[in-house]
Amino acid sequence: MLARRPNDTVTELLTLAQSDSHEDQIKALRTLASLTKVSPHNRNLVADTTGTIPTLFALSRSLSSTIEVLSLSILFNLSLNSNLKHILADMELIGLLNHIILTPISLDSGILAASLVCSLAMLDKNKAKFGVAGTVQALVEALKRPRRAASHHLLSSLSELVHFHGNCTLAVRAGAVPVLFGVVERTEGEDLAGTSLAILGVLAKFKEGIDAIMDTQGVVNFVVDVLKRRCMLSKEGCAEILIRLFEESEGCLRDAARVPEFSSLVADLSVRGSAKAREKSGVIMKKMMDANLDPFLDGNAMIYDW
Repeated sequence: MLARRPNDTVTELLTLAQSDSHEDQIKALRTLASLTKVSPHNRNLVADTTGTIPTLFALSRSLSSTIEVLSLSILFNLSLNSNLKHILADMELIGLLNHIILTPISLDSGILAASLVCSLAMLDKNKAKFGVAGTVQALVEALKRPRRAASHHLLSSLSELVHFHGNCTLAVRAGAVPVLFGVVERTEGEDLAGTSLAILGVLAKFKEGIDAIMDTQGVVNFVVDVLKRRCMLSKEGCAEILIRLFEESEGCLRDAARVPEFSSLVADLSVRGSAKAREKSGVIMKKMMDANLDPFLDGNAMIYDW
């Protein structure tokens, strides 16, 4: 039916989606969700039909969790087309997504809102818009509440947004550094810890970020401990953070060198790590040698008085 009369079919479905019958609304939205789930062509047809996007925006405010989730699902499907990301990143929708992220009426709606942010933020031009709208602060605030099922999606969105410098500043000022360290500390999930450390590695590249990391009590011991027991993504993030700490403070470098097994951990990473981890471990070893610290001794590293 869509192939024969595409615009008329979508218009009919949109009309049903706004009807007084809750059952008809759900049927229409499920059909639209199915049509847009796989086919990029269908996504464009649906988005190009007059009234589609404003209608979906309005339905995403529904007090019915089913209607809200289906509407967000369709918007997420549309966002998968790169040509639609700019159109969908409307300040009205972004404000709604922020609200849902902070006060979701269901777990699915919170996950979909965060996923939609992540999808739209993949277009670089949209990153600043989310920063202006307060999405970075909303994500950090939501991460303070332990909700493991949603945390992955919240972190993915934040990870995408901090690739814009201005959003890094917003994240740090919103308290992202202690929040992200908290996620690493309390979670058993390697994906959550790895993503959190990757974000911290990005924040560490900027002055405000590394200052906030250095202000974290016991940060060197904490990062080295994570380096010892976490997955490769986490190890890469730890290595990036350590490099920045060592660049800012030789005291941090000496603190790390005093941690038992630190030298052997770095040496092991230089051999068994990923390409990125091996590169970063090489930088760490060089910094240790430049500071007259022996990078190959276990236990307390030797400090030369040359």
